Parts: sequence; C-alpha cells; structure tokens
Amino acid sequence: MSEAGGGSPDVLADARIAAQLCAIDPGLGGLVLRGGGSLRDRVMAELIAHLPEGAPVRRMPGHIDDERLLGGIDLTATLARGAAVSRTGLLAEADGGVVIVPMAERLSDAIAARIAAVIDTGQIVVERDGIALRGETRFIVVALDDGVEPDERPPTALAERLAFWIDLSDARSPISGATLSLESDDADALPEARSAAMLAPIGWVSEPPDEALTAIAATAAALGIDSARAPIFALRAARAAAVLAGREAIIEADIVLAVRLILSPRATQLPMAPDDQQPEPPPAEPPPPESDGGADEQTEPAPLEDVVLAAAMAALPKDMLARIAGLGSRRGASPRAAVAGERRKSGARGRPMGTRAGVPGGGLRLSLIDTLRAAAPWQRLRGGGARIRIGRDDLRIRRFETRAQVVTIFAVDASGSSALARLAEAKGAVELLLAEAYVKRAEVALVAFRGTAAELLLPPTRSLTRARRALAELPGGGGTPLAAGLNAARALAETARGRGRTPFIVVLTDGRANIAADGTAVRAAAEADASAAAAQIGAAGIASAFLDISARPRPEGAALALAMRARYLPLPRADAAAMHAAVRSAQAA
Repeated sequence: MSEAGGGSPDVLADARIAAQLCAIDPGLGGLVLRGGGSLRDRVMAELIAHLPEGAPVRRMPGHIDDERLLGGIDLTATLARGAAVSRTGLLAEADGGVVIVPMAERLSDAIAARIAAVIDTGQIVVERDGIALRGETRFIVVALDDGVEPDERPPTALAERLAFWIDLSDARSPISGATLSLESDDADALPEARSAAMLAPIGWVSEPPDEALTAIAATAAALGIDSARAPIFALRAARAAAVLAGREAIIEADIVLAVRLILSPRATQLPMAPDDQQPEPPPAEPPPPESDGGADEQTEPAPLEDVVLAAAMAALPKDMLARIAGLGSRRGASPRAAVAGERRKSGARGRPMGTRAGVPGGGLRLSLIDTLRAAAPWQRLRGGGARIRIGRDDLRIRRFETRAQVVTIFAVDASGSSALARLAEAKGAVELLLAEAYVKRAEVALVAFRGTAAELLLPPTRSLTRARRALAELPGGGGTPLAAGLNAARALAETARGRGRTPFIVVLTDGRANIAADGTAVRAAAEADASAAAAQIGAAGIASAFLDISARPRPEGAALALAMRARYLPLPRADAAAMHAAVRSAQAA
C-alpha cells in the first residue's frame, strides 16, 4: 500500500476500506468524513457501489424537521380527505441504504439524538397529531464534517455511533500523485471490489479467539478510550475484514486494520511505557549467541496485544498527538460547549428548533404549516365543509435557539521579577483572541493581581484598540495576592453570566500565593484563601483553565486547578501563540 507522508497509512485507501466494511456490516453505523472535498465523493461512491443494487441514498436537508425525518402527517392529503393521512420519513425511506448528513458539524443535538435513537433500536416510532407510525429501518450514515476549527465537530451522540472517523483534510487527490489512485496498480492495496450481496454473511466467520478480544480491549484502555462502543466496533470491523478477504477466521491483520481505523482516531492519551517509562538497562557483557551447528532458531513472536498497540500508535494523526499532549478537549466533553456559548431558548430568532403548542404573541411567532397540520385530522369531526376550522389547541408556535456570547476573563499574575515577561505573553494572547472576537462574538477581559490586591484593567470588550491602550502601561512587581485575583475573576464572571453571557476564566500564575485575602503577608493564610477562592469558582460551575507558568510546575498549581475544576496546562515557556492555542483548546474542552 502506498503511504501518505511520514510513513502513515494512506488515508484515502483507509477510507475506501472503511466504506467497504460498512457495506458488509451496516451494524458499524457509518463514517464521519472530515474535509477532503471531492475525495469524499469517491469514498461515498465506493460505499454505494458495494451495497446491493438499488439501495436507497437519501441526503438530509440542513434544517430538516421531525415530520420529514421520522414521518408524520401528509398535510395535503389530510386536508383533502378530512382524516389523518401519514407519510414516510427520510430515515424510513433510507432502509437498506445510506443517509448522507452534510455539514454535520452544524447538526443540532436534537436531530442527532433522534437519528442516534433510530440507529440504536432500528425502529421509528411516531405518535403525535392523531397518528401512530411504527416501522423498522437500518441504514448507514455518512456524516460530512466541514469544520475548520478543532471545536467544530459533529454532535457526540451521532459520532459515537459511527465506527469510522476519517480525516481527509491532509489527503490530496490522486490526480496530484500524492496518494493512492482509485485506478492505481497497487493490486494488493485494496480487496477486490465486490458488492455486499456477493459476500458471505458476518456469521460465516468463526468466533474470535480470546487473545484477539484481549488485544482490542487492552489497546482501547491504553489509548484512554472509555466508550464501550469502540472495542465492539473494532471487533465487528475485524470480522467484516475477514469476510472481505474471503476468510473464515479473523487473523492478526484484520485486528490491526480494525484498531487502526477505529481506535486510533478516538485516542485520548498516549500509552505509558512499562516500569514508569524506564527502559530496562542492557547487561554489561551480553553473552555470545550459542549455536548448535546449524540448528534452526526461531525468535518468539511478539504478543498480539503489543502488535495491535503499535499499529494503533503508528496511525495517530498529528493533530491527535497535539491534543493528547495536553492542548485538546477532555474526554466525554462537548467540543462546542464553551467556544460557542451556552444555548438559550428564543421565540424570535436563532436556529430553528421545531414547534410547540402555544398561542402567538409577546414575541412568539405562529407556525402556520404546523398549525394546519395539527388541525387537519379533525376537520371531518368539526364539520367545516370547504373551510378549515382551527381551534386554540391546534396553534403551534416556532421555537428557536441562540448561543450566548462568550467572555474570556484573563486573571494574570503581575507579581515578581518575571512579571514583564508574563504580561507580554498575556498581551499577545489577548490580542490574538480579540482578532477572533469579531467572527465568534467573543469578548475578552483582563484582571491583574499584584502587591496586595487585584485590579480590573480591561472590562469585557471586543475593541482591540481599547485593549492595547489598557495593556500598554501595566506595572508589575510585589507580592502574589492569588486569592484576590481569583475572587475578582469570579465576580466578573458571575456579572457576565447575569447579563446572559458565558464566562470562561483563564488563570495565568505559578500558583504560589503569599498575600492573604485581607492583605497580610502570611503564606499559610494566603494558600488557604487561594484554595477557598478556587473552590468557589468550581462550585459556581464556571468553565476555566489554569495555566501554570512557573519554570518548574509544582503541586500547588495542579491542586488549585483541581479545586477550580479547571483544565490544568503547565506552560513554563509559553509565548503568546502557545498561550492562545492552549486557551482555545481548553475552551473546546
């Protein structure tokens, strides 16, 4: 197989194999394809080509509603007959085929949850507006991820149910000669193209040995994967790979392929080396090899668990390594929560979120189509003749969802001899964040603490000129009133939250407090007050990050971050760009 950059597996070839495995076993759920442009079309064509002839392919509209997604009232037929007439939804229409989800990074959590529920149960259940629909459906989902920023990802509820997460951003078109061409002469790179209908069923493959199950589970644990779906998907993918190759049993190559395609993209940590990462020292005088005069000697093969883990490590993409190293999102966290701001319900503007029963007025808008749909099944009983009679219970109003503005609050330690360097870094990070504020509707504030108190230098603003003016002559030196700085940042965050904004606190310090909250220079009291202030931030549920800038990070900083429930980022030599990247990644957590 040809390789794309640095010895990593060919991304396009892996995507094509993943598409074939999904066609063999739809229980794999489908694929998340990030970036890639026209290469995604090639992967989707590969998937469709391996499905049975005539398999349906449905492309989901961006603002689909529940009626179109799951099924519901056929408004035209219902009004004509005066009785409820149902229609089939998109997911039912895709039974045995493919559902393509464009711009999956913008998919609402509500729609993602409905799709996820159908994937889990294989059934569609609709009971509303006088109708009851039940039906079975199985389909493969292809989620097209056009996100640019690290925080722009499909909803977790959907992505976790799709086995393959493939980033085609760095893969170039075969026309440019960078990756494997679909018509290349690498005959052994991909299995022979055969439709799923021509292959033996998954049940034809014998049960995997215990060694294979142990290797998959151990690799998932070593990579920090806490989802039970991932190792299950890996096992199903290994069995599908055996079917694709025409084998009756799973071999090592099938397990390596499955782990590389499924577990590697989900990794959240680097595996630890045995014995605390200390390699075993070689013997001082290794004995010479013994020979019995021509007898064949065989080296004992490496355990399957080690082979599989090595394959998974080799397939970790570069951005994943950076995320694992400490600049990425925490596992289990929503990747869009902090950056985009909290969700707020609105009756007038924002992302459409369906309708609900209610009376328009006071800023609430009537949804005429949904009102007619609710009234249509009852027209014969109401005896309206050619007229449509609408009652109060039929009225439907529109629902919208908006995102609150984000306020990033820097709490900067301006004490000590290194204050100037720290403040210079903070100034650069603030200016970089402000450059993004115009497009992300974010604001930045700055609190500096030095001497015996904290000072609000920059109230929440999006003005780069105002920020530069406020930061131009910031003094430094003196003690470290860390408790005062944390309390000031918390007060500003609570004020921002009261005004409908989402606060995010970034603390920049070495964590060594020596000035108590009352201004006295008693280290023990200062440390106790700082711990109490940090705990108050954590109890308030304010998202935060703790950047430890000491030359050698000490336990004090990690303990304060734990009390704040903040992401701890030791950055002893961080410049403005590194600090900016750390803040953005911590916000994505």
